[in-house]
Amino acid sequence: MRLGTGLSVLAVVAALAVLALPVAGRLGAFEGRAPATLGVRDGRLAPPSATPNSVSSQAALWPGEAAAAAQVAPLPAPGGRDATMSRLRAVIEAMPGARVVQARDDYLHATFTSRWMRFVDDAEFWHDPAAQAVQLRSASRLGQRDFGVNRARIEAIRRAMSGPAGGTVGAQPPTPRE
Repeated sequence: MRLGTGLSVLAVVAALAVLALPVAGRLGAFEGRAPATLGVRDGRLAPPSATPNSVSSQAALWPGEAAAAAQVAPLPAPGGRDATMSRLRAVIEAMPGARVVQARDDYLHATFTSRWMRFVDDAEFWHDPAAQAVQLRSASRLGQRDFGVNRARIEAIRRAMSGPAGGTVGAQPPTPRE
């Protein structure tokens, strides 16, 4: 095979691979499965991921460098549990790609699916009565990095929660992993 022909074949194969990725994403190849560790156990959400693709307001409860890097502040709950969790649900439901999976008086689990590649992130919110705040955890199901997507999403939710009642997040945070 001549060098020019080999490079042409390689270019065609590379182009097909690039085109196949979005199709695979649309077919659910990048959804992953919900972790079995979701939920509140002994006043704690699951630990943050061992890789830099999650954030948690309870990261300090877990050992490790990855946990320290995942630390974010809990959401304030100035209006009490019921008002805060109701507003939180409304904010999340208004976000592109969001789906509330489970909602109780003190706990909410939502998934966020990215537009093109269909990556799924799990986000949990628990009203901590002792702290009078909402503890949270948001993590990617797949991959080693999320390029700050989970942190940006939580901070967008924080801004919407602190804004005027009825305010929403607006556009989904950038998804640089797509």
